[in-house]
Amino acid sequence: MATYDPFRDLDRLASSLFDVYRGPRRMPMDLYRDGDTYVLTADLPGIDPGSVDIDVDGQLLTIRAERSLPEHEGVKWITREREAASFLRQLNLGQGIDTERISATYSNGVLSITIPMSEQAKPRKIQVETAQDAPMIGTSA
Repeated sequence: MATYDPFRDLDRLASSLFDVYRGPRRMPMDLYRDGDTYVLTADLPGIDPGSVDIDVDGQLLTIRAERSLPEHEGVKWITREREAASFLRQLNLGQGIDTERISATYSNGVLSITIPMSEQAKPRKIQVETAQDAPMIGTSA
């Protein structure tokens, strides 16, 4: 026999009321550097890949996605915890990013975005010349 918890029902009611005002939800993500590339992975379960929109405006990367639920006419819901939702995430890329080569894939509910560094931002070696190659300054008597 299931026990009745009035606080669970109150919590569910409050969540549904405040969801209307909360607006787009944030998506959990990880970001790491792998050599000369940054990799961003974001969880977007149940998202139609066609609803994912990724924009770069200057140094601002914006990710938007929509999750819609199919309508079932004439069914009696026992429980319905999954919701239609909008997701939004914005990141400032900073300097040294090659915005022309950013790419994205979506697989098994995970969005992966590859963000390469620009050639100018990559570390490089500076050749040091020896003193014998440099001209000598002499004094005249």
